[in-house]
Amino acid sequence: MSSFVQRVRRARRTAGLRRRLRSELRAAGVEGPTPMAEICARLSEHRGKPIRLLGVPMEVPGPFGLWIKTTAADIILYQRAGTTRFHQEHIIAHELGHLLADHPSDEGDDAMWRQLLPDIPPDVIRKALRRRTSYDNEYEQEAEALATVLLEATVKAQEISLPGRSPRARRAQTALGDPVDVL
Repeated sequence: MSSFVQRVRRARRTAGLRRRLRSELRAAGVEGPTPMAEICARLSEHRGKPIRLLGVPMEVPGPFGLWIKTTAADIILYQRAGTTRFHQEHIIAHELGHLLADHPSDEGDDAMWRQLLPDIPPDVIRKALRRRTSYDNEYEQEAEALATVLLEATVKAQEISLPGRSPRARRAQTALGDPVDVL
């Protein structure tokens, strides 16, 4: 199969995934500017399975985020320190992309899991683990495409909820209960 045909098929699949994600977001009640934590909460409710966000320290270089799929919940681990809030949201959106695209699990790294989750045996984690450290395969490209769709709503929410520059604007935002922090 030619590389052109492969690119066309990949583009069609990605476009289909984007349409499906937008539809799922609407069905979950995510319309308009929505903070990432709220997107996760609404998707959890809509899917009937919790999505738990867990900020953890991760060694660099290495993955910035991981998705652990269990029967009880989907757990998204993201880099807690040494990065920006926007990068954390991008990491979460990327991992949600894998979750929503229903990508298959990969094998894990026992040493990293012993460091991050010392109370859970690595073989249990390996069964549910999704680990990715580069964007060179189709799944990574799809997850990035879906992250873009998710971030469209989140970035708009941040623009709207930025604290006002003047004391009067800040007082008005506080009185209206506008959120400042997303995560």
